[in-house]
Amino acid sequence: IPDELMYTKDHGWFKKDGEKALVGITDFAQHSLGDIVFVELPDVGTKMKAGEVLAVVESVKAASDVYSPLSGEVEEINSALIDAPEKLNADPYGNWMAVLRTTEASIPDTAMNAGAYKEFCEGEE
Repeated sequence: IPDELMYTKDHGWFKKDGEKALVGITDFAQHSLGDIVFVELPDVGTKMKAGEVLAVVESVKAASDVYSPLSGEVEEINSALIDAPEKLNADPYGNWMAVLRTTEASIPDTAMNAGAYKEFCEGEE
């Protein structure tokens, strides 16, 4: 659980840097899903509100929605995941899903730092 990231209760992570934010899923999420076989990413230019479905991840076990942690516009997607979705299993923190140009000036109150997220995950097991 990298310290420099912020986390959500639905096992997403984000890293905000000015107006941009990288968004992905956590190790807990990829481990719970199992072998990831398909990733559906949003179109560049899609406007998102915090809590809306940003992407869909399908594994051999289930499909799971990935929710946007922030409001903003999709500026870039990690298209490498379309051809190799298993990269999320290998390195969920190194393989972001989308870059948002966020309209939010601050981090949402619901976001957790690494320590709080670790405690949250321990309660989920």
